[in-house]
Amino acid sequence: MTVRWIRAALAAALVGALGLTGCGGADEPAGPDVAGPVTVFAAASLTESFTRLGKEYEAAHPGSSVTFNFGGSSGLATQITQGAPADVFAAASPATMKTVTDAGDATGEPAVLVRNQLVVAVPRGNPARVGGLADLARPGVKVALCAEQVPCGAAARTAVDAAGVRLTPATLEQDVKGALAKLRLGEVDAALVYRTDVRAAPGLDAVEFPESARAVNDYPIVVLRAAGNPAGARAFVDFVRSDAGLAVLTAAGFQAPPGG
Repeated sequence: MTVRWIRAALAAALVGALGLTGCGGADEPAGPDVAGPVTVFAAASLTESFTRLGKEYEAAHPGSSVTFNFGGSSGLATQITQGAPADVFAAASPATMKTVTDAGDATGEPAVLVRNQLVVAVPRGNPARVGGLADLARPGVKVALCAEQVPCGAAARTAVDAAGVRLTPATLEQDVKGALAKLRLGEVDAALVYRTDVRAAPGLDAVEFPESARAVNDYPIVVLRAAGNPAGARAFVDFVRSDAGLAVLTAAGFQAPPGG
């Protein structure tokens, strides 16, 4: 009887162990054995941070590769809804993400990855003596803005309206990198862009202004419904949302998401 009891106990323990190893759900973070290509469409302001995180993801997941398509969020959203192949979308605003979710092209609810805030970018030393938004309206001061249909442009319009400033830009660009390019080429005296973009651009200074607090952009991220590598897509999203991923993003000047 004793031997039979021992055998029964061992069998029960084995069944319990097997049950524990098999209880992981699809929503749990993917392990390091996830492999294959992952295509990520991401806002231009994520270029430097995501490029670094992509390399770290590949190192943590042997056999994987990450390809990025950076650009204005509104243009990326249009590409996705028109069938462009992608696994993950990281937008610079909930409004541009809504274009994708409304079209049924997202899997589940997007999660807020980080937040970003506007500054006035100026050349090192601030030769035009820009101290805030009102100075951008001075005669002779040329400023680059993003077009209003992209998140940085919509945020700029909110901030400018909050300041009560009437601003006529010298140029309207399709993303923050385009606005910064005009500044670095000397075609404008200032550009209204994200804090993170100035931090990543040598030779530029950032002028903070209080109205930017009214135009903070949330950056949502989601796995796309037509993902060719859904497991890899989920693993990448988990990776950039991890503590290590958030550390890279906040070091670049992004703000942690609410509750993050």
